[in-house]
Amino acid sequence: MPRIDVKHQRNINGFAEIQVSNATTENLICHVAIDGYKILFRLQGMGYSKWYTATDKRFNHTNFSVWCDYLKLHPKYQPKN
Repeated sequence: MPRIDVKHQRNINGFAEIQVSNATTENLICHVAIDGYKILFRLQGMGYSKWYTATDKRFNHTNFSVWCDYLKLHPKYQPKN
């Protein structure tokens, strides 16, 4: 599994947010999920994702799920040239 760091916070409106950072030099494919809604994105080596925000103030950091794996292991998500 790749080494990632996950940051949690509440924005100024009180909604829970999450950000994923890649602590490796390899590109990753990741998803952030909350309440059955999944966002799939690519994460550059040594990069950060944008902040993903929950849609309800009742959600907190425990409601988020994060998964990342090396992009080279998932060819269907690699950019088309």
